[in-house]
Amino acid sequence: MFGDYSIGDLGSIFVMQGFAGLILFSVYVLMALGLAIIFGQMGVINMAHGEFMILGAYVTWMTSNVFQSYLPGLFSGYFFLAMILAFVASGALGMLVEWVLIRHLYKRPLDTLLATWGLSLMLQQAYRSVFGAREVGVELPQWMLGSLHVTDSIEVPINGVFVMCLTVLITLSVAYVMYMSRWGRQVRAVVQNRIMAGAVGINTEKVDRYTFGLGCGIAGIAGSAFTMIGSTGPTSGQLYIVDTFLVVVFGGAASLLGTIASAFSISQTQSTLEFFMSGSMAKVLTLLAVVGILMLRPQGLFALKVRK
Repeated sequence: MFGDYSIGDLGSIFVMQGFAGLILFSVYVLMALGLAIIFGQMGVINMAHGEFMILGAYVTWMTSNVFQSYLPGLFSGYFFLAMILAFVASGALGMLVEWVLIRHLYKRPLDTLLATWGLSLMLQQAYRSVFGAREVGVELPQWMLGSLHVTDSIEVPINGVFVMCLTVLITLSVAYVMYMSRWGRQVRAVVQNRIMAGAVGINTEKVDRYTFGLGCGIAGIAGSAFTMIGSTGPTSGQLYIVDTFLVVVFGGAASLLGTIASAFSISQTQSTLEFFMSGSMAKVLTLLAVVGILMLRPQGLFALKVRK
């Protein structure tokens, strides 16, 4: 596999694929952060998480079209507004879903899996009816196009750098909200002991709704980032949901650090292997490696220590 390349060529290939893997890592982290909040903190298996991501992607696409048609002079900055709108749209839909459906299924993980799987099919059909079955692409502002020349043989895409910076900002914001804010302490209190949290005055239903909405809103931001690396279609979210669950389980549920480490490991491995073999074979080998590690460490890379 490596015999046809010199050491210098291999070095350049690993660096280039490493940067490509960082872009995939960014999408994985944004997707997995929302899923880790919902699954790790609430115990809800949200199989419709990919559809919340695609809602954010469609919102970004519509915002791009509006700015192109009516506000061409401000087109260079449309993406920042699109991310905010994607977060609001996906988060609002998430809170509605929690109120209508999820709140009746807490402590029943298999039921949440089946219910949200049905919800994902309904959302896919809704997207197909509203936006059509064909995939759509977002036109990026001029400043996001092109690449940065690191060396003569290594180039880094500018939009990839932007996505990585966005991922760092969102990750730090989520960490602050979950571990430093008053609302984050309420979330962790509800997770540890719902009855006692309610007894001391915490509105557990409100915490659940906002937590689910936050997780879905982050998925919407992931959808905005996704438009930079792929086209958007009604079923595009299903391509990432399995990988995202894999990231959360491999990293350790409810562990922010584990989610980041897991997303980095899986994305870098998959990106590098895809250069030397087919994409499907690279995914198979990555999956086998993760399964092998989970057999040795079933709690994931970073498991929370709790008293029993």
